[in-house]
Amino acid sequence: MTSPDRYQAPKWLADHAAKFSASGVEPAVPRLAATVILMRPASTGFEVFAMRRAASMAFAPGMYAFPGGSVDPTDSDIFIDWVGPPPEDWADRMDLSVGAAQAVVCAAVRELYEEAGVLLAGDDPDHVVADLSHDRWEAARLDLVARRHSLTEWFGEAGLALRADLLVPWARWVTPEFEPRRFDTFFFLARMPPEQRARELSGEADHTVWVPPGEALGLPMLPPTLHTLGELARYPDIEAILAASANRDISAPVRPVLEVDPDGAWLRFG
Repeated sequence: MTSPDRYQAPKWLADHAAKFSASGVEPAVPRLAATVILMRPASTGFEVFAMRRAASMAFAPGMYAFPGGSVDPTDSDIFIDWVGPPPEDWADRMDLSVGAAQAVVCAAVRELYEEAGVLLAGDDPDHVVADLSHDRWEAARLDLVARRHSLTEWFGEAGLALRADLLVPWARWVTPEFEPRRFDTFFFLARMPPEQRARELSGEADHTVWVPPGEALGLPMLPPTLHTLGELARYPDIEAILAASANRDISAPVRPVLEVDPDGAWLRFG
């Protein structure tokens, strides 16, 4: 299965492009961000976890997306216990400074916990937190959401190590220049910790689903999400995806371009 290099642009996206073109304003500066695609084995090969954005949301209502969000300044305020490739290695691969690379990886872990309740951390290098049922875990998550403490502060006080080895970089996308809110987003993959449970906790979604990536292509999604799922659907299982990820270049971002022809408006990635 081959992913197409262009996708029909939603009308609201084409409207944003037309409004921006007529305004003559400078493009917004993209903010660093991270999103995480959770994967788990299934009889069909594997499934991914997606959340449908509530109809009340101003951006992409009704669209399915992955947990994620923008980097917070506190994601790199101090160094924390770290299992896996160190921030210096991530910086080389991501073409970022060491502090920015740490911030993106921390943001991926933080956003995944804030939005889906999945925590890629442990109290030693060989374990991932399993039982998150105690009230203290939910209290810590709510403190993260409210920014009453940072991920780095919490991990330091709780003796937790960030499991960077459980995150796999897959792609980097930059929002088109015509969008008023722009992001420089790193897409990561992660196996679902077997003893944890993913669910929607952000209040921004009204439905969650585990679905094979090929079937997910039939869901309403933004073009970068569809494109990524089309790539993943080419692989038979999680192991094949992890092997393929080692050779992917995530330093150069994909920059979608809007094209208009007699058939409508399109986002081209090729």
